[in-house]
Amino acid sequence: QFNRAVDLVQSLPKSGPVQTSYEEKLQLYSLYKQATDGDNAAPRPGMLDMLGRAKWDSWAKQKGLSKRDAKALYVGALLKV
Repeated sequence: QFNRAVDLVQSLPKSGPVQTSYEEKLQLYSLYKQATDGDNAAPRPGMLDMLGRAKWDSWAKQKGLSKRDAKALYVGALLKV
């Protein structure tokens, strides 16, 4: 289910009938990163990289979440969209 959900999200057009909010995109991003890479060990981006910091912060909030649970939450988050 997770791989199909990822494929679906990646195939969505930027402007189409299904639009996700900024917060939803960050949540999906952070759950994807946690599901595929595990806990965030990268250094936090600099102050001028606002998007990078937002993505880093969102992923860091998932610390300790297992890859299996992150995959399930990713699918659940997509279904809510």
